[in-house]
Order: sequence, then C-alpha cells, then structure tokens
Amino acid sequence: MPALPTNCGLMSEAAGITEDGFLGGRLRLRQPSSGHRAGHDAILLAAATAAQPGDRVVDFGAGVGTAGLAVARRVGGVELRLVEINPELAGLATANAAFNGIVAETLMLDVTADAATFARFDLAADSVDVVLMNPPFNDSARQQASPDPVRRMAHQAGPSAMEEWIHAARRVLKPGGRSTLIWRAEGLRDVLTYLSRGFGSVAVQPVHGKADTPAIRVLVRAIKGGRAPLRIYPGLMLNDAAGMPTPEAKAVMTGDAVLPFATL
Repeated sequence: MPALPTNCGLMSEAAGITEDGFLGGRLRLRQPSSGHRAGHDAILLAAATAAQPGDRVVDFGAGVGTAGLAVARRVGGVELRLVEINPELAGLATANAAFNGIVAETLMLDVTADAATFARFDLAADSVDVVLMNPPFNDSARQQASPDPVRRMAHQAGPSAMEEWIHAARRVLKPGGRSTLIWRAEGLRDVLTYLSRGFGSVAVQPVHGKADTPAIRVLVRAIKGGRAPLRIYPGLMLNDAAGMPTPEAKAVMTGDAVLPFATL
C-alpha cells in the first residue's frame, strides 16, 4: 500500500521491538522491528468500525492490538477482546493495552477453532456486538510465503481462510451484531458470497492507492440477520495524483476523522 503517515515515527528500538505512535500519537504501540508490523490497513479498519460504550468488541487476528485498541481509544467503555494466535504478538497486544491505559483481554486463540473452543474462551454463540477483522490476505497455495515466520502467519492462509473467519464472526455475533473487515479488492466477490450466509445490510467502501487507479482494498460492513440492500460508498483515495496523502486519508490516519461505516 502506498506510504501514508500512519504513525508518528519511531520513538525507540531495543531487542527487536520498536515503539511507534498512531492516531496522531494518541495510541502508542510496541511491535516487532521486522516482519509483520502494524500499518494502514489496521487503522482504516478501526476507522470503519462502529461501536458504542458497553459493546462487546472482538478483534480477530489482532496482531499487536492496533485495530482493536484504536477503536477502544475512540469509543470509551467498550469490552474489548483481542484474538491472536501468535504468542509473541499476543504478548505485545497485552502489553500495549496496559501501556495505553485501555482495558482489554488478549486471547491466544485460532480464529478457525470450533465453537466449543471459542466458548471456553468466553466467546459463546450470540454473545458479541462487534467483530472486526483483518484476515490473512494471501493464498498459500498461490503465492510464495514470506521467510519470516510471524509475517508468514499474518499474511498467508489457505483458500478457505476468509470463509472460516466470516463463519466464526457469524457464530459469535448477536442477532443484529456488526462485522467489519478489510480485504484485498480483487477478493470482494468471495467476501460477498460468504457474507450471504447469515449476514445482510452489507456496505462496501473501496480504498484506492491514488486517484484514477483501481481499488487495492475494500472495507466491508455486514449485519447478522440484516435485510437492507447492498450499499457501495464513494472510494477513499489515499494519495493524490502527485503521490501525496489526501486530506481525507490524513485525517483518518491521525484519528481526526472516521469512515462512513463508523457512523452507521
């Protein structure tokens, strides 16, 4: 994705861990200095996620907690769960929540686990108000995997990964609960197919690297049991024709604006 000022720059580095500022410095995160690192996708996802105080919010594939913690920073009083399978990232997510004074519980859990496993982690069926997710983008059968194990786990998955993640979201969400996700634009057809099973009121916002180029990401919001027709919102342009961040994208990255789904 083209460069945007997602963070406020490197503040410190030690033992392979950096400390970086997000949302104009309102959120500070410790993360690995190499491999999978928090970026624009997580901030876009958070800015597209609607939540209210008191909501039970679950971030699937939370990494170091970026998206979920960004939502909690914007909307106080949510009950936040950060679901992450990698132990190093899960540990950092726990530390980041405490570091930012945000109450959150990190669950080291595979999103594709069965219902009984989810229930043991207090994520029973029909118990969650909001699920947000940034699933692994790349099909391990079609694309070469990264040599970095953490990056590989974050970005590589089998062909059924998206379907399994959406199924898990549908299971834990209450009727009327909301799921928001970010995905590569060329995979939108599959996303809509999987959401047709139990979800409705789907809304899509394309994300373009710059004007006059095809979308590189899509943000998708769906409601469990929703019945409203599909809605497609105007695309978000990250950079202008000269490659400079647009005012709209800058405002989102600094936490001074949200995307349409966050206000629905």
